[in-house]
Amino acid sequence: MTAKRKGPGPPRSQTGSQTKSEKRSGLRWILGAAALAGAIYWMAGSLSPRPVQGNTETGDAAMAHAREIVGLGPRPSGSEAHRKMQAYIVEQLEAAGVEVEQRTFTAQTPNGPVEMNNIVGHIRGRGTGSNSGSGDRIYVLGTHYETKLEPDFEFVGANDGGSGTGLLLALAPLLAQKGFEHEVRLVFFDGEENIVEWSEQDSLYGSRHLVEEWKKDGTTGRIAAFLLLDLIGDADLDIMRETNSTSWLQDRVWATASRLGHARSFSGGSLTIEDDHIPFLRAGVPSVDLIDYNYGPGNRYWHTAEDTLDKLSAGSLQVVAEVVLALLEELDGS
Repeated sequence: MTAKRKGPGPPRSQTGSQTKSEKRSGLRWILGAAALAGAIYWMAGSLSPRPVQGNTETGDAAMAHAREIVGLGPRPSGSEAHRKMQAYIVEQLEAAGVEVEQRTFTAQTPNGPVEMNNIVGHIRGRGTGSNSGSGDRIYVLGTHYETKLEPDFEFVGANDGGSGTGLLLALAPLLAQKGFEHEVRLVFFDGEENIVEWSEQDSLYGSRHLVEEWKKDGTTGRIAAFLLLDLIGDADLDIMRETNSTSWLQDRVWATASRLGHARSFSGGSLTIEDDHIPFLRAGVPSVDLIDYNYGPGNRYWHTAEDTLDKLSAGSLQVVAEVVLALLEELDGS
């Protein structure tokens, strides 16, 4: 089954062309009975956020970053708010002691050329030759940071763009202090969203461009794992297995979540999503998309004016942070 990540409506299982109404109604076939039951519980007011026991310091920090980001308003690529957000990301990474690289490019979109910028934070490994050795491993954490261009309403993308960005910024100082054996890169992709309508050409601008650059300089051959964070702040966190993702890496994520007591937030359901991990998979990079695509009753908050900060929780962000950090430590030591 195949579903599109960012079309004019929610995704569905598909074998051919579909109308917008078909795509919207088809979401229930992908999410299945669990999503329908979730919607019923939400409407009944009986579903509460899943609590996290203990410290939520990283989740709180991620929420603080998301609050600053959302405060800029809509942030489509090329806008003034988008440029301010870039400056904020760079400032926060540098404050965390992370080396920052800005990789600007011009994307050819249905609306004409748009200047875009992939921001890459480098956290060098302590291993011999980690600064330049071509044989050393790289672990990549990625998210997209722009919001979808929505001319008909104010789309601030608290979860879709804000949550992943906020969490990577919150993880940056922790990762910089960890002293991993191998290099970790934090990638903030521009242009994940489609400008007009989702297609191979009108989507994933930043990840497609970066992968082509990294293929040329040999970087893709050094990446041992790519973890994509998208829509991971939902107060009712429900991350399903994304079927395009590399199975062994996905298994490691789910095993880590279970070991940490977070199995409830990493469900047994599955769906197929096109996202920024697709260009990496095509380049042979082991990749997993961590995405909660059941955002509100019937996914109704996704790509709407309802994608606001009040739908997020520090607890959900803490859960993802703990799983990602633990997994990186395991992979780095293996």
